[in-house]
Amino acid sequence: MGAKNSFVAGAILSGLAAMASSGFASEPVVPDALKPNTAGPAEWQSEKTSEAKKPPLDRSGGKRFGKASFYANFFAGRKMADGNIMDPQTNNAASRTLPLGTTAKVTNLETGKSAVVTIQDRGPYVDGRIVDLSPATAQKIGITRKEGIAKVEVTPIAVPMPDGRIKLGAAASDPQLAINLPSNDKAAGARW
Repeated sequence: MGAKNSFVAGAILSGLAAMASSGFASEPVVPDALKPNTAGPAEWQSEKTSEAKKPPLDRSGGKRFGKASFYANFFAGRKMADGNIMDPQTNNAASRTLPLGTTAKVTNLETGKSAVVTIQDRGPYVDGRIVDLSPATAQKIGITRKEGIAKVEVTPIAVPMPDGRIKLGAAASDPQLAINLPSNDKAAGARW
């Protein structure tokens, strides 16, 4: 062994001896990134969808502005977040922040065309997009497959509250919307 190799081997041995005397050699420190993942599928899922990553629900009833996209064809027939099946010919829509069951007016800011939707699913998961529309609704307001997205205003009409009441949104007083508001006592509370 040459002098250079002897020096390197000596340095390694002396480092190992120092670690052994400090107790390190008996229990090596392994970085978390190198540790095997022993969590089961339920734990993996909860890590991916932790509450910290979910945006809070917005029950304010106020307007919001952003981009709308629409469901791809392969979502037809799949179960939505509310348990119903996605039908591309209905007025269903997806929002990450509006409560499920919210009824809202969606207006394409480029064409001026509007449609009423019901939030039944979660998404879209692309920054800047605030609503995913059914293909039929997207077509009604002038979003074509060629464009794919449009700048929109989403104005809630009726927002379900945690206690079962309905809160009127900013579009509830829109005379162009011929909506029939429930008249039952539960819905007609202080927030109605």
